[in-house]
Amino acid sequence: MEFDKNILSFLKPKLLDELIKKSTLKEFPKGTEILREEQYVKVLPIVINGLVKVYSRFDEKELLLYYIEPAQSCVMTFYAALKNTPSKVFATTEEESKILLIPVQYLPNWLQEYPVFNDLFYNQFNLRYSELLDTIRHLLLDKMDKRLYDHLKKKSDLTKSNSVKMSHHQIANELGTAREVITRVLKKLETDEKVIQNAGEIKIINEW
Repeated sequence: MEFDKNILSFLKPKLLDELIKKSTLKEFPKGTEILREEQYVKVLPIVINGLVKVYSRFDEKELLLYYIEPAQSCVMTFYAALKNTPSKVFATTEEESKILLIPVQYLPNWLQEYPVFNDLFYNQFNLRYSELLDTIRHLLLDKMDKRLYDHLKKKSDLTKSNSVKMSHHQIANELGTAREVITRVLKKLETDEKVIQNAGEIKIINEW
Protein backbone atom coordinates (compact mmCIF):
# COMPACT_ATOMS: atom_id res chain seq x y z
CA MET A 1 0.00 0.00 0.00
CA GLU A 2 1.43 3.36 -1.01
CA PHE A 3 0.77 6.97 -0.08
CA ASP A 4 1.80 10.42 -1.23
CA LYS A 5 5.09 11.18 0.52
CA ASN A 6 4.37 14.90 0.21
CA ILE A 7 2.00 14.52 3.17
CA LEU A 8 5.08 14.03 5.35
CA SER A 9 7.37 16.35 3.37
CA PHE A 10 8.43 18.14 6.57
CA LEU A 11 10.47 15.03 7.45
CA LYS A 12 13.91 14.57 5.95
CA PRO A 13 14.01 12.04 3.09
CA LYS A 14 16.27 9.63 4.99
CA LEU A 15 13.97 9.60 8.01
CA LEU A 16 10.90 9.25 5.82
CA ASP A 17 12.47 6.29 4.06
CA GLU A 18 13.21 4.72 7.47
CA LEU A 19 9.63 5.27 8.60
CA ILE A 20 8.19 3.71 5.46
CA LYS A 21 10.60 0.76 5.60
CA LYS A 22 10.00 -0.16 9.24
CA SER A 23 6.40 0.94 9.76
CA THR A 24 3.08 -0.47 8.59
CA LEU A 25 0.57 1.48 6.53
CA LYS A 26 -2.93 0.29 7.35
CA GLU A 27 -6.47 1.27 6.40
CA PHE A 28 -9.13 1.37 9.11
CA PRO A 29 -12.90 1.56 8.55
CA LYS A 30 -14.89 4.33 10.18
CA GLY A 31 -15.62 3.66 13.84
CA THR A 32 -12.58 1.43 14.48
CA GLU A 33 -11.09 1.66 17.97
CA ILE A 34 -7.33 1.81 17.41
CA LEU A 35 -6.34 2.52 21.02
CA ARG A 36 -8.06 2.01 24.35
CA GLU A 37 -7.39 3.18 27.87
CA GLU A 38 -4.92 1.05 29.89
CA GLN A 39 -3.50 -0.48 26.71
CA TYR A 40 0.28 -0.46 26.38
CA VAL A 41 1.35 1.32 23.22
CA LYS A 42 3.18 -0.81 20.66
CA VAL A 43 2.86 1.48 17.65
CA LEU A 44 2.69 5.24 17.25
CA PRO A 45 0.17 6.48 14.66
CA ILE A 46 0.64 9.18 12.06
CA VAL A 47 -2.57 9.84 10.15
CA ILE A 48 -2.05 9.90 6.39
CA ASN A 49 -5.68 10.24 5.31
CA GLY A 50 -8.88 10.46 7.32
CA LEU A 51 -9.60 11.60 10.87
CA VAL A 52 -9.12 10.09 14.34
CA LYS A 53 -10.92 11.15 17.52
CA VAL A 54 -9.01 11.00 20.82
CA TYR A 55 -11.14 11.01 23.97
CA SER A 56 -11.39 9.99 27.61
CA ARG A 57 -14.21 8.37 29.53
CA PHE A 58 -15.52 9.68 32.84
CA ASP A 59 -18.48 8.12 34.64
CA GLU A 60 -19.53 6.28 31.45
CA LYS A 61 -19.37 9.51 29.45
CA GLU A 62 -16.96 10.25 26.64
CA LEU A 63 -15.16 13.59 26.57
CA LEU A 64 -13.51 14.72 23.35
CA LEU A 65 -9.86 15.72 23.77
CA TYR A 66 -8.81 16.41 20.18
CA TYR A 67 -8.86 15.19 16.60
CA ILE A 68 -5.82 13.86 14.74
CA GLU A 69 -5.76 15.13 11.18
CA PRO A 70 -3.52 14.07 8.25
CA ALA A 71 0.22 14.58 8.92
CA GLN A 72 -0.46 14.64 12.67
CA SER A 73 0.18 12.16 15.46
CA CYS A 74 -1.11 11.64 19.00
CA VAL A 75 0.82 13.34 21.81
CA MET A 76 -0.81 11.19 24.49
CA THR A 77 0.22 8.03 22.65
CA PHE A 78 3.71 9.45 22.10
CA TYR A 79 4.18 10.10 25.83
CA ALA A 80 2.84 6.67 26.81
CA ALA A 81 5.15 5.02 24.27
CA LEU A 82 8.29 6.81 25.47
CA LYS A 83 7.53 6.20 29.15
CA ASN A 84 6.20 2.67 28.58
CA THR A 85 3.06 3.48 30.55
CA PRO A 86 -0.55 2.47 29.80
CA SER A 87 -2.58 4.73 27.59
CA LYS A 88 -4.85 7.23 29.33
CA VAL A 89 -7.03 7.79 26.28
CA PHE A 90 -9.13 6.08 23.64
CA ALA A 91 -8.74 6.67 19.90
CA THR A 92 -11.33 5.86 17.24
CA THR A 93 -11.47 6.59 13.52
CA GLU A 94 -14.12 9.19 12.69
CA GLU A 95 -14.02 8.23 9.02
CA GLU A 96 -12.21 5.69 6.88
CA SER A 97 -8.55 6.39 7.61
CA LYS A 98 -5.12 5.43 6.37
CA ILE A 99 -2.60 5.42 9.22
CA LEU A 100 1.14 4.86 9.37
CA LEU A 101 1.90 2.69 12.42
CA ILE A 102 5.43 3.23 13.75
CA PRO A 103 6.89 0.52 16.04
CA VAL A 104 7.74 2.35 19.26
CA GLN A 105 11.06 0.57 19.77
CA TYR A 106 12.57 2.75 17.03
CA LEU A 107 11.49 6.06 18.58
CA PRO A 108 14.41 6.71 20.97
CA ASN A 109 17.05 6.28 18.25
CA TRP A 110 15.12 8.23 15.63
CA LEU A 111 14.42 11.11 18.00
CA GLN A 112 18.13 11.35 18.73
CA GLU A 113 19.35 10.86 15.17
CA TYR A 114 16.75 13.08 13.48
CA PRO A 115 16.03 16.27 15.47
CA VAL A 116 13.28 17.24 13.01
CA PHE A 117 11.34 14.22 14.24
CA ASN A 118 11.20 15.89 17.67
CA ASP A 119 9.69 18.97 16.03
CA LEU A 120 6.69 16.93 14.92
CA PHE A 121 5.81 16.18 18.53
CA TYR A 122 6.79 19.57 19.94
CA ASN A 123 4.40 21.09 17.42
CA GLN A 124 1.70 18.64 18.45
CA PHE A 125 2.15 19.50 22.13
CA ASN A 126 1.90 23.19 21.30
CA LEU A 127 -1.21 22.62 19.18
CA ARG A 128 -2.98 20.59 21.86
CA TYR A 129 -2.07 23.10 24.56
CA SER A 130 -3.49 25.90 22.44
CA GLU A 131 -6.66 23.88 21.92
CA LEU A 132 -6.90 23.29 25.67
CA LEU A 133 -6.68 27.02 26.35
CA ASP A 134 -9.31 27.63 23.70
CA THR A 135 -11.59 25.06 25.32
CA ILE A 136 -11.17 26.70 28.72
CA ARG A 137 -11.99 30.07 27.16
CA HIS A 138 -15.17 28.64 25.64
CA LEU A 139 -16.18 27.13 28.98
CA LEU A 140 -15.63 30.39 30.82
CA LEU A 141 -16.98 32.89 28.33
CA ASP A 142 -19.31 31.27 25.83
CA LYS A 143 -22.85 30.08 26.27
CA MET A 144 -23.75 26.56 25.20
CA ASP A 145 -25.26 27.68 21.90
CA LYS A 146 -21.94 29.21 20.79
CA ARG A 147 -19.97 26.21 22.07
CA LEU A 148 -22.22 23.82 20.20
CA TYR A 149 -22.15 25.87 17.00
CA ASP A 150 -18.33 26.10 17.08
CA HIS A 151 -18.07 22.36 17.73
CA LEU A 152 -20.28 21.55 14.76
CA LYS A 153 -18.43 24.04 12.56
CA LYS A 154 -15.07 22.52 13.46
CA LYS A 155 -16.36 19.02 12.77
CA SER A 156 -17.77 20.20 9.46
CA ASP A 157 -14.45 21.78 8.50
CA LEU A 158 -12.47 18.69 9.50
CA THR A 159 -14.64 16.35 7.45
CA LYS A 160 -14.88 18.86 4.58
CA SER A 161 -18.66 18.57 4.61
CA ASN A 162 -21.39 21.14 5.21
CA SER A 163 -23.32 18.65 7.33
CA VAL A 164 -22.47 16.66 10.45
CA LYS A 165 -23.83 13.14 10.95
CA MET A 166 -23.95 12.70 14.71
CA SER A 167 -26.62 11.82 17.23
CA HIS A 168 -27.52 14.22 20.02
CA HIS A 169 -26.09 11.66 22.43
CA GLN A 170 -22.72 11.61 20.63
CA ILE A 171 -22.49 15.39 20.61
CA ALA A 172 -23.39 15.53 24.30
CA ASN A 173 -20.59 13.08 25.10
CA GLU A 174 -18.02 15.11 23.19
CA LEU A 175 -19.04 18.34 24.92
CA GLY A 176 -19.40 16.76 28.35
CA THR A 177 -23.08 17.60 28.80
CA ALA A 178 -26.49 15.90 28.71
CA ARG A 179 -28.34 14.82 25.58
CA GLU A 180 -31.36 16.86 26.63
CA VAL A 181 -29.21 19.99 26.72
CA ILE A 182 -27.95 19.37 23.19
CA THR A 183 -31.48 18.75 21.90
CA ARG A 184 -32.72 21.99 23.44
CA VAL A 185 -29.78 24.07 22.19
CA LEU A 186 -30.02 22.64 18.67
CA LYS A 187 -33.64 23.73 18.55
CA LYS A 188 -32.51 27.22 19.52
CA LEU A 189 -29.86 27.20 16.79
CA GLU A 190 -32.56 26.18 14.31
CA THR A 191 -34.80 29.01 15.50
CA ASP A 192 -31.85 31.39 15.10
CA GLU A 193 -31.38 30.03 11.56
CA LYS A 194 -27.84 28.83 12.21
CA VAL A 195 -28.47 25.14 11.49
CA ILE A 196 -31.13 22.79 10.18
CA GLN A 197 -31.65 19.17 11.19
CA ASN A 198 -32.82 16.43 8.88
CA ALA A 199 -32.68 12.62 9.12
CA GLY A 200 -29.77 12.41 11.52
CA GLU A 201 -27.82 15.22 9.86
CA ILE A 202 -27.10 18.68 11.15
CA LYS A 203 -26.32 21.25 8.46
CA ILE A 204 -24.78 24.64 9.13
CA ILE A 205 -26.58 27.25 7.04
CA ASN A 206 -25.30 30.55 8.42
CA GLU A 207 -22.24 31.99 10.09
CA TRP A 208 -22.35 32.94 13.75
